[in-house]
Amino acid sequence: MNDVGERMHVAGADGAIPVVRGTEPFDVFYRREYAACVQLAYVLSGSHLGAEDLAQDAFVEAHRRWKDIGSYENPGAWVRRVIANRAVSSYRRRMAETRALTKMVVGWRSSVPELAADSDEIWRVVRRLPRRQAQVVALTYLEELSHQEIAVVLGISVPTVGTHLQRARRSLAKTLDVSEEASQ
Repeated sequence: MNDVGERMHVAGADGAIPVVRGTEPFDVFYRREYAACVQLAYVLSGSHLGAEDLAQDAFVEAHRRWKDIGSYENPGAWVRRVIANRAVSSYRRRMAETRALTKMVVGWRSSVPELAADSDEIWRVVRRLPRRQAQVVALTYLEELSHQEIAVVLGISVPTVGTHLQRARRSLAKTLDVSEEASQ
């Protein structure tokens, strides 16, 4: 094994083994992926400040382990998995921190692009879904990832991605009072 990625890595529960490639510089990876990862973190957490913290924490961890993670076929999937997992456990704590920080930093605005105003209600409903369903919906509609890519990000099988997405669509259709076909 050497630093240019001759090693293989098992990525998910479905046994998929991605091809390992050479390592790109971390700063290039960071600049390319940061905004999308913050948006994913926002959709899952509901907090702009918390989203930036989640994304930054995930990128710090990736940087610490960049020699290994940088050689993965899709290091962005690894970062998104960290974000998805941490968003679930930190949602309540982040909301309290956000309220306190907002009072201290009046007038400051995030440099991350805002989602459309009409989508806030939809994402609030998505955040009420079970954890994996919310993660799959966010990765499908915000990140526009394929089922295979989502499986790698979350470390689950492709059929499990489909099951979570189907259940989420059914729940969202009932909650938002739309037909299930319209939610696809």
